[in-house]
Amino acid sequence: MIELNLFIVVVMFISGCLSYSLKRKHLLSMLLSLEYVVLSLFFLLIIYLMYYSFEFFFSMIFLTFSVCEGALGLSILVSMVRTHGNDYFQSFSVLQQC
Repeated sequence: MIELNLFIVVVMFISGCLSYSLKRKHLLSMLLSLEYVVLSLFFLLIIYLMYYSFEFFFSMIFLTFSVCEGALGLSILVSMVRTHGNDYFQSFSVLQQC
């Protein structure tokens, strides 16, 4: 049973990384793919902690950091949409003056 769960998590992680690399035109789709990868890593952490009968305190720390990462990504998305009008990476240039 643990092998099946581990296989599902690995497939989730690989599909999230593949989606992250293929959907690189929009910032929102990249953020969603990144959250999917973090969710698969969280499932892997839970399976690991349950298999070895450890406490789940580290999972709460991991969730806290993933929520902070999501909030930071959304704030970057909002600031990019406010300054450039969309979330395309083609319209965003680092060399552009404010």
